[in-house]
Amino acid sequence: MLALTTFTAPTIASIENKVLRQQLQQIIDLKTKPLGALGRLETLALQLGMIQGTTKPQIEQPQIRVFAADHGLTKHGTSAYPSAVTAQMVYNFLQGGAAINVLARQHNIELKVVDAGVDTDFEPHPQLLNHKIRHGSRDALVEPAMAEEECLAALERGMTVVKELPGNLLIVGEMGIGNTSAASLLLARLGNVPIADCIGRGTGLNDKGLQHKTEILKQVLTQHKDVKEPLSALAALGGLEVAMMAGALIKAASERRILLIDGFIASSALLVAERLAPGVIQYAIFAHHSVEPGHIHLLKLLNAQPLLDMGMRLGEGSGAALAYPLLQSACAIINEMASFSEAGISEQNS
Repeated sequence: MLALTTFTAPTIASIENKVLRQQLQQIIDLKTKPLGALGRLETLALQLGMIQGTTKPQIEQPQIRVFAADHGLTKHGTSAYPSAVTAQMVYNFLQGGAAINVLARQHNIELKVVDAGVDTDFEPHPQLLNHKIRHGSRDALVEPAMAEEECLAALERGMTVVKELPGNLLIVGEMGIGNTSAASLLLARLGNVPIADCIGRGTGLNDKGLQHKTEILKQVLTQHKDVKEPLSALAALGGLEVAMMAGALIKAASERRILLIDGFIASSALLVAERLAPGVIQYAIFAHHSVEPGHIHLLKLLNAQPLLDMGMRLGEGSGAALAYPLLQSACAIINEMASFSEAGISEQNS
């Protein structure tokens, strides 16, 4: 497979500003509390200020986009569920019955589903965005999961989804039976992690199923042993929804949006995005530590410290939605909490 060379990523601005960092730190330190007493809430407030380039960070019109697609590799029994579940879950999202729907409603986050490549044609629906590239990816055991032009189209359409978004915070969720395999393959190749360490039970494989999945993914990596570059690896090993998520993250970072990153699949999309457009990761806040085994390796690779560890592995953006109120709290603390001088309280003795 030839290396893909025609994707041009937008410019990702550095969030680093020494003066602003000092201003934010001083504002936080002078709040009515001992230094550092609010722990990671303080560092989160500082990061939000740096991302937005202001001493008064705030979240406006947060958005969740759940990208859905099927995977040709599932025909080899790499998942505990049949591929038909992808479309069935899309219907569940559209009816408002999934976990991510519940959490989005609770926190007043707008949710829409993006058809990146589900092997089903859906009737038009106000909550469904049709960006289908094809009816599921190809079988990566025998050929690249995506042709070059399909991979590039998925990246571009992910960027298009973000162009049309209001607000300043993005959560990318996903639904796709077999996408833990795609994420594991991308981690193994781009992160140089042994594939056995990248693979988990996904939707609930038993021991025999996990061993079979491991053997299949080893064969996939062998089939594409010469694929090294990020774009080519994404096309050969990834999935339509992962590629579209990567494009969305790149575009959102270029617009200085906050990226609230979910679990294993979303982090694999971020890894691809960072390799294609260095600097994207500056805008990322990691919501939670998934119990999917590969996620710990991704977090180390991305030098990330997630906010929560709830033993979750659902995907959909659910862990990110759960962590969202912490960002609201961080903004409230920096904007609304009184300083020592405002409250007439004596500061700590020097």
